[in-house]
Amino acid sequence: MRQPNWKRSWPLGALLIAACLSLACQHALAQDIMTGSGPGRAGSNCRNATDKDNEQTQAVGCWILARVTEEMPSSSVYWHIYGYPSRAAAEAVKGTNGAVIEGLGKIWLLSVGEADWKPAPDAVPVAKIGPLLVNAGEKYTAQYMVAVFTPGMTTPVHRHPGPEAWYTLSGEVCLETPDGKRMGRSGESTIVPEGPPMKLTATGTEKRHSLVLILHKSSQPSGIQATDWKPKGLCK
Repeated sequence: MRQPNWKRSWPLGALLIAACLSLACQHALAQDIMTGSGPGRAGSNCRNATDKDNEQTQAVGCWILARVTEEMPSSSVYWHIYGYPSRAAAEAVKGTNGAVIEGLGKIWLLSVGEADWKPAPDAVPVAKIGPLLVNAGEKYTAQYMVAVFTPGMTTPVHRHPGPEAWYTLSGEVCLETPDGKRMGRSGESTIVPEGPPMKLTATGTEKRHSLVLILHKSSQPSGIQATDWKPKGLCK
């Protein structure tokens, strides 16, 4: 029986390994680590959802509902959140950079832009979150999500190539970074700038429901695993 020529097959294996280290592979990994997996984690990954999945987006997990790529108009921008009674009403005023999503039982109009942006002169925002620090003139992707965590659920330690923000509708979430911990409760917003490692934990006794924005550089994955820092366990 002819034995395989391992010397010939090794270069192919090396090429496959190198391919797995490419940006495409890193992007897949980044999506997997966004919410973690296993007991006590928020689910296997941040799953893509369509508007028909609105019932699913009220289940435990992390759901990606829209992505919008745009060039940043300035070095500091704001996340604008509006609620609308119908999709048609929101679509009519969303503009070129807005996104209309259905999640957590409501219709939302979301947009990233200048501080004074409004979809209509008489529109009343649910929240205006910022400033979010970015590189003016660079393309960023606004990844809009909803997150539902039960108390005790955590994310893995990760970081983003751009700011992350969330608006808590109910429950509470504790953020730990090298600078310490911060709490986000119902009706409050939280901003994490680009770079630092972080870990989130749902605390309290009520389910955490949040609208989430990851505003990341379009040339990079939305999030990557962080192995250079270990949380102290400040969020309990």
